[in-house]
Amino acid sequence: MINAIETYVQQHNEIHMEELKQLLRIPSISAVAEHKKDILHCAEWVAGALQKAGLEHVEIMATAGHPVVYADWLHAPGKPTVLVYGHYDVQPAEPLELWDTPPFEPTVRDGKIYARGATDDKGQLFLHIKAVESCLQVIGSLPVNIKFCIEGEEEIASFHLPPFFEQHLDKLQADVVTLSDTQLYGPGKPALMYGLRGLAAFEIIVEGANSDLHSGLYGGGVPNPIHALSKLLSSFHDEHGHVAVEGFYNNVIELSQQEREAFKLVEPDEHKLLTELGVSSLFGESNFTFYEQTTSRPTLEITSISGGFQGEGIKPIIPNQAIAKVACRLTAAQVPDEVMDAVEKHIHTHKPAGVRVRLNRLLRGNPFITPIDHPAMQAAANAYEEAYGTSPVYMRGGGSIPIVEVFGRLLQAPVVMLGFGLPGENLHAPNEHFHLENWHKGLSTICRYWYKIGADIKL
Repeated sequence: MINAIETYVQQHNEIHMEELKQLLRIPSISAVAEHKKDILHCAEWVAGALQKAGLEHVEIMATAGHPVVYADWLHAPGKPTVLVYGHYDVQPAEPLELWDTPPFEPTVRDGKIYARGATDDKGQLFLHIKAVESCLQVIGSLPVNIKFCIEGEEEIASFHLPPFFEQHLDKLQADVVTLSDTQLYGPGKPALMYGLRGLAAFEIIVEGANSDLHSGLYGGGVPNPIHALSKLLSSFHDEHGHVAVEGFYNNVIELSQQEREAFKLVEPDEHKLLTELGVSSLFGESNFTFYEQTTSRPTLEITSISGGFQGEGIKPIIPNQAIAKVACRLTAAQVPDEVMDAVEKHIHTHKPAGVRVRLNRLLRGNPFITPIDHPAMQAAANAYEEAYGTSPVYMRGGGSIPIVEVFGRLLQAPVVMLGFGLPGENLHAPNEHFHLENWHKGLSTICRYWYKIGADIKL
């Protein structure tokens, strides 16, 4: 069956590429209000592509922001249901002068297709639509039930998708969620991203006197909020890089030996890293490698400090306020507000005398993980290996994609990230592109994955 599907893909490659170009020509920039018509046009185009592929119940569904496109094919009784997530919106293309060819005039050269959205996420999303078409055209059916949920706000943080998802939870019920918006480890080297860190971001505000004070008249006699803030910030870590906030590590799921062994295959050369970054040494918890520290351990990073006069020259005052912005990356199963509770307790406990402190909570995002030994992950690993001729590496992402955690939590289902982009494809940057060798291998991987999920696998 897979051979016949691959033959169909090869025979229809020219048609598929032209359709992909049509999709890439639409400037569906979600962040810019003047492109609202383009967003609606793109949603309509995607809906038409889903219908053409053979999907049913195609709908453009309203949200409080940009619409979601839904479709399904539910004719595999007794088989699992796969929910495919993707997004049809793209980043702005500026600075336009840095593009070698116009961002919304797709160009193929050197085995790559160049356009805004080529790899993030239109090219990767379109793989799933064409996989449906290929299976239905060749076999006449799908090995699993399929649902599509394609949004238009991913590039502006998917603000309206969680409430939409909760509102339509019955409609979107599935046994496994799949998305393709991540990367391979390298050319010909697949990767399964199975975990993402969460986020807790906040401000620490330290206040002293009721106004700025002349340092000649009051210096040495009243508390200085910048001094107090500096002392507070220095209390957050010990000399070994460990976060010294009581309760900070509550709920952290420790790495298994299997995971630590898997990470050895993707651990960067630390000596090379030092040279590239221009630093003399690295920093972090001493019992963990750099890759473990930056993907699988929670962090507390001070991202900015402000207080007093910020203009040219010097203004000799004792400021009445100092502010630090802090971002904590969290790992499963930490809870953002519980972490911020611990930090808030810490700053009040360690507050220097004579100042007031408060914590202003800004951002929250839960961490996500699907264990690497989950049957859905193993099905994906086997599909990758068959299509690419090599086993995938297992990776965790140091950043956050909050909507992934929302899917897993609300559906109580595993989330499998089948990425087909490559590092260096310039997503969010000029000359974004997608390597077309991964178009064919990506289609093969997706189809193989569905057949493996449709086998007698207990999810």
